[in-house]
Amino acid sequence: MWLPQAWKVPLLGLVAQVPLQGLRQPPQSQNTTLWPQGGDFALKQGTDVFSPIDLIELARPGVGVANPSGDLILVPVTKYSSEDGKNHKSIFLVPFETTYKPLELPLVNGGETFWIDSRTVGKVVEEGEGKDKVKALYAIRLRFESDSALSSSLTPAFIGKFPTNSAANFKYSGRSEYLVFSDYVYPDGDITTAKDQDEAWENRGNSALVYDETAERLWDTWAGPKRSSIFSVKLTQNPDRDWVLGSKYVNLLNGTGHSSPLEPFGGPGHFGVSQSHLVYSTKDPLLRQAWHSRQSVRAGSSLFSSLAVTRYFFAGPYCPFDGTSKPRELTSGNQGYTQNPVLNAQGDKAAWIEQDKDENVDGRSKIFSRNGQSIYFTAGDIARVKVFVLPLPPTPSVSTTDPAFSPQYTTPVTLTHTGAVADIQPLPNGEVLFTRSSLTSPNDVFVLRNIGKIDLESPDAQNQANRVVQAVQLTKFTADALSSKTLSEGEDFWFEGSENRTIHGWIIKPKGFEKGERKKWPGLLIIHGGPQSAWEDQWSTRWNPNVFAQQGYFTVAINPTGSTTFGQGMLRRNFNLILLDAHSPTAELTDAIIKDWGGKPYIDLQKGWKYILDQYPEIDPDRTVGAGASYGGYAINWIQGHPEFGFNFKAVVCHDGVFDLRYDAYTSDVTSFMRHAFGGRPWEEDVQEVIRKANPLEFAHRWSIPQLVIHGSKDYRLVEAEGLGAFHTLQQLGIPSRLVIFPDENHWVLSHGNSLKWHYEVFRWFDKFVGKA
Repeated sequence: MWLPQAWKVPLLGLVAQVPLQGLRQPPQSQNTTLWPQGGDFALKQGTDVFSPIDLIELARPGVGVANPSGDLILVPVTKYSSEDGKNHKSIFLVPFETTYKPLELPLVNGGETFWIDSRTVGKVVEEGEGKDKVKALYAIRLRFESDSALSSSLTPAFIGKFPTNSAANFKYSGRSEYLVFSDYVYPDGDITTAKDQDEAWENRGNSALVYDETAERLWDTWAGPKRSSIFSVKLTQNPDRDWVLGSKYVNLLNGTGHSSPLEPFGGPGHFGVSQSHLVYSTKDPLLRQAWHSRQSVRAGSSLFSSLAVTRYFFAGPYCPFDGTSKPRELTSGNQGYTQNPVLNAQGDKAAWIEQDKDENVDGRSKIFSRNGQSIYFTAGDIARVKVFVLPLPPTPSVSTTDPAFSPQYTTPVTLTHTGAVADIQPLPNGEVLFTRSSLTSPNDVFVLRNIGKIDLESPDAQNQANRVVQAVQLTKFTADALSSKTLSEGEDFWFEGSENRTIHGWIIKPKGFEKGERKKWPGLLIIHGGPQSAWEDQWSTRWNPNVFAQQGYFTVAINPTGSTTFGQGMLRRNFNLILLDAHSPTAELTDAIIKDWGGKPYIDLQKGWKYILDQYPEIDPDRTVGAGASYGGYAINWIQGHPEFGFNFKAVVCHDGVFDLRYDAYTSDVTSFMRHAFGGRPWEEDVQEVIRKANPLEFAHRWSIPQLVIHGSKDYRLVEAEGLGAFHTLQQLGIPSRLVIFPDENHWVLSHGNSLKWHYEVFRWFDKFVGKA
């Protein structure tokens, strides 16, 4: 419920676009067992309709990663086929030089890939059976042919095996010849004995899990005796140029009590490596893990400079790969969540983003330029996630978390303006590689050119960037598959919400919409989760606005009070005031929801919904529906208890929503968030009153709208009882209702078959009460 949504972005200044050939298209036939058609309802499909099955079978590209020399990009791509019910994984090697065709390498057995050097891709796959299963490392050698073709070795060369089958998040430091990765180990920190300890744990004679403090479970998993740690091992070439994996594994966090990457979504973004050193983000072992969001950044010596406005921090030197020195904390100890610690190419500075308070997790990523003289980072701005750049300031003479820098060091220059950027990487030639998606496309890879022509210390830097910077699209992974679907790019709209704030929303019109057709279209309001999140110009494989629109619904997505990218409040005020434009005169939208879950957001939603109905008489006000997940599910239950809001929905859908805030405050796996959202612990008298006023349960006797309730049994953020409570209430009140439980899903629906079932049930429910869209 309280995790920032993924970032995404539209197209910007596209030139020299290079399509990728040979990407398999979704099959036309459908697995009828998987695809629940027939009976009393059928979804719209066809070559010109972007249906749920199209969403499921569309290629899902990952982020592009350039090799060390900056002439090749590695992009993982996954495609699901309903014909065989399997995910098909490939990697694409995309040359920057457009005369060469991209090379697709199918990963028949799956696996993880990374760059070893500029012409070698490391591939890590599982091998063996049962207790003998481990991860094995192979080398895929690449070469450019004289006929303008890129080719690879026919058979990957075996390098070596890791002691376990859980090694992941590989990063190779070529100059030091160390491979750095993460793995799960027991308290002794020994990776070489982990499998024997696994067997002993499984054969302990009982299934009990025993805990002496909270953090007993997180997201969808009960905590066990293992924790994630970061390891190094030598990876070298012998005289025959064959790669050789060393046998000595060094636990770089051993004896610290630290765990990294952090659960539940920890990955390579939680640690950074230079040619010889490591910097990483972790939680303080002295803090109660479930009660705090605070994370520290650890490395070598103490912090010596910082940039407070954008929450960048710099320090050095760092923890070496051979484990000869122990990590030291670089953060002040007064921060909250930290994210994306990185090292510059020179290895003498580190940077990261942190939050000021110990309750928030709204960080963004950034990275040094190759020359170490500037910082590139991404940040949410007006429902987009953009790339920005700042020149590196001079090091202050004294350490401080709030140094006084001149404006050129605190005013970021915007390099992209649309869509949502998922990853950035500076290149040796001064260009910047980035991956982004939009409302109309999953990830594609782009490169920013001409950045070097900007004088970043000039007052005219932004105007220079607008004139010279080009975003060149290098891939078109899904262009052919989507070419006949006519997806909507989305339309921004603005209206006056609560407390005279200017509120943003998206309109995604259905196919065939024409101005002037009165009361023709059913309307749908979708409400985002978080609540500190936003509907952004990004692709989603779960709540995709174009899927709703292409089933015939005039789809509206409002970013009410609590939404991100429009101003954090005190935490990010200075930074966001720089980024906000005239549409958003206030920089306090996100934090304005604190202690007010049922207040200002609903004034915003009411006013925004009325604005849409007034502006678009093509919508039939007697055929409108609402849907939301997580906090959006809370919103549905809250609207149920407040008919005076006047939404006039004929049916609603609540996915993994809050029914009883008080119960949720006691049972959620993130108690630190609840304490932040309501101002304290749930038994405190003033907090009890805050919760009571915003608790859907207190108004359940007023419910009347037909409701579909969906919940995952492995949802530990908002436990299954929340969905059951809502459904039992609806049933006892005699309100038309339906319960869909996914025993194997968490807060999200991730299984392809379950996703199709989810869409079928949602649209069937709407159709039952407002007729065929």
